[in-house]
This record gives sequence, C-alpha cells and structure tokens, in this order.
Amino acid sequence: MLRVRCLRGGSRGAEAAHYIGSRLRGAFTGWVQRTLQSTQAAAASQNTCAADDKATSPVPKDCLVCSYNEWDPLEEVIVGRAENACVPPFSVEVKANTYEKYWGFYQKFGGHSFPKDHLKKAIAEIEEMCNILKGEGVIVKRPDPIDWSVKYKTPDFESTGMYAAMPRDILLVVGNEIIEAPMAWRARFFEYRAYRRLIKDYFNSGAKWTTAPKPTMADELYDQNYPIHSVEDRHKLAAQGKFVTTEYEPCFDAADFIRAGRDIFVQRSQVTNYMGIEWMRRHLAPDYRVHVISFKDPNPMHIDATFNIIGPGLVLSNPDRPCHQIELFKKAGWTVIQPPVPLIPDDHPLWMSSKWLSMNVLMLDEKRVMVDANETSIQKMFEKLGISTIKVNIRHANSLGGGFHCWTCDIRRRGTLQSYFD
Repeated sequence: MLRVRCLRGGSRGAEAAHYIGSRLRGAFTGWVQRTLQSTQAAAASQNTCAADDKATSPVPKDCLVCSYNEWDPLEEVIVGRAENACVPPFSVEVKANTYEKYWGFYQKFGGHSFPKDHLKKAIAEIEEMCNILKGEGVIVKRPDPIDWSVKYKTPDFESTGMYAAMPRDILLVVGNEIIEAPMAWRARFFEYRAYRRLIKDYFNSGAKWTTAPKPTMADELYDQNYPIHSVEDRHKLAAQGKFVTTEYEPCFDAADFIRAGRDIFVQRSQVTNYMGIEWMRRHLAPDYRVHVISFKDPNPMHIDATFNIIGPGLVLSNPDRPCHQIELFKKAGWTVIQPPVPLIPDDHPLWMSSKWLSMNVLMLDEKRVMVDANETSIQKMFEKLGISTIKVNIRHANSLGGGFHCWTCDIRRRGTLQSYFD
C-alpha cells in the first residue's frame, strides 16, 4: 500500500535487459541477465517451479511468527495506523507513482497532514476493522504512533515522513522470518521505526529478523528526467522496461511480492528494481523460488491490486492489467478469476491508488474473506466461489493507498510449507 498499488505492472524480458544493461557495468551485468533468463524460463514452462527436495528447518514451537501463503487460517496480524499520516513531499519518485490529477494536491500538502476530517474517518474505519478481526478470533497488533511531519536529513536527501498505515509495504513474512523491506520512497525511509517494538517481540519469541540492505536513496537511484505526462507515456515506458527507479542500488517494497508456499512471485515496478529482486532471490534460495512476472500496467507499484493469490490454485487477476505469464498458472492447473469492475465512485479521492483496491482483499482462511462492504459485485463473486464474505467499510482508509491486504501483514497462519506448482 501505499498502494498506488493501483498503479502496477512489469517489464518485458529482452527490453528490460537492454535498459538495465545500459545502466549497469561489469560485475552487475551477469546477474541481471541470469535474473531475466530465469523470468523468461518461468514464463515458458512451469518446470521452473520444480520442487526442491531440500527440507527447511522447522519453526520453533514457541515462535509467534509462521506464515507461508496468503490463505491459511489467520491467527495473528499487524494492522496499520492512519494516525498522524502525512502527504509525502512531491519528489520525482512520488510523481511517477501518482495520477496527474492529484499532483496539485501533493504540491500543496506535501510534508503536511492529510485532510483532518478524512483522516479521522479513516482512523475510525480501521479501528472497526480491528474489532471485527478480533471478533473472528484473530490477534491484532498495531505499530507505534509516530509524528511523521518531523523533517529529517541524511547525507543524500531531505524529507518528511508519511505513515505506518500499510505494513504489507514494509514487512514480508516468509515462514518464521520477518524481512524488513528497504523501500524506495524517501518519505518512507524511516517507516520501519513504527514496527521495531513489535519485531523485537517477535524476535524474542524465536522468529528470524532480517533487514534488507538500506539504500542511500541518493539522486542516482532515480531517473530525474523520467518522462510521465499521460497514461500513454506510462504504457510505453513500462513496455520498454523503464521505471523511475534505476539499478544504482537494491530497492524493493515488500508489497511487490506475493506468496504461494515455496513459490514467491514478484514484479519489477516503480519501487522494486532487479537488484532488489536478486537480493531476495539469493536470500531465500534454495528453500524458496522467486519468480518475476509482469503485467500490462502503465504504472506498476505493488502487486496485490493486480494479482492477488487467494487460495491454493486460485488467483484474482486484474482484467485491466493482464499478466504476461498467465499460462504458467493455467498449465499448473490454477484457476484464474477476473474480478468485476470496482463500484467506488469517481468523485471519491484515491490519492495513492486506483479503484482496483476492491480486489485487495484479506483471506482469513480458504473460506472466509474480508471485503469492502460497498463492493457488492465482488461479494457476489466470492459467494459463488463458496467463500463467505466479512464486510467492512474502509472507503476513507482506501484514500491513503490501500485495501485490506495493504493495511495488514499476517504474522501467523496455521499451516505448513508446501509447493503448489509440482
């Protein structure tokens, strides 16, 4: 979430290789080519998903952290906070991830609070969401409230903060390991501070705790002349494998990854580069297989409103942003479902996302889903699939850039590590 997550997409193998090759020299070229070759192979054959026989070490009995996919029975979750949320300064990486009609909003309010009345309603909606989760038997944890308006300065840049609303953006749980993403927006550089108390508690319970290499976020990480003026421009750039983030250093948001047991899928986006993907691939190998997939998306950022895996062999695929490697899933026997057109009104502000947050749902288990109370069309879709809907209204919370999946990070699901592509 931040989910401009409405705006996500991917690159296309050879074209992306040409772009990256022009930016990298020497030692980096080899691993980029290997990463792209792996991506192309995954698109061509499901054999890329062949199981590795290596057994993983078991999760300690007392460990509170254990989650392998997006649908096993949910037992504990972190839910974000809207308190003190600030509009990020209108820097080049923010411009590249937002709609032109909202640029004036960022120029006017960057570094200051989101509209107070709107924020108040969002806070109330998330509190009700937490209450409903607790009523469903889920343990709910919250990040610490922080003053995000405080200015900070590093040797490379100055900024104010944003929020701790979207734990899915910054935290990725793989088994009993919590991975802190490095992030790519300067306004989110210190966002990890809101979660440190919780992560230390989980670490003390036996969880693994990994912080990915923190980028400097120097000017070289961003294409300062990234040309974005229309949707057409964005489509062309995405098709050419061009993004506002360069390959200067690794960066990624956790929300560009989605889990299905041993197989983890990721997109190259405006906030996740190939160096970041390669770091994750090496870090998780050999127990997990990281596959790059891509979409027809003019402004990719965060995968879960484009491609949301909701069960073993079941995935929601955005009809406006089709997946280029969808045959990989179909050949493996997966059911691919196109969710209905969202019902959110055109005049409702979505400063950081698209209407497709309607498919950004949270599975409590294979037969229960948390879905927006206003999105009756997708509710009917789930009911036809035999999945009960837990209806919650988070319209104002949507405006901050996320749906239910974005606003949460599942810490513990009752299940075991399996492969769904063998």
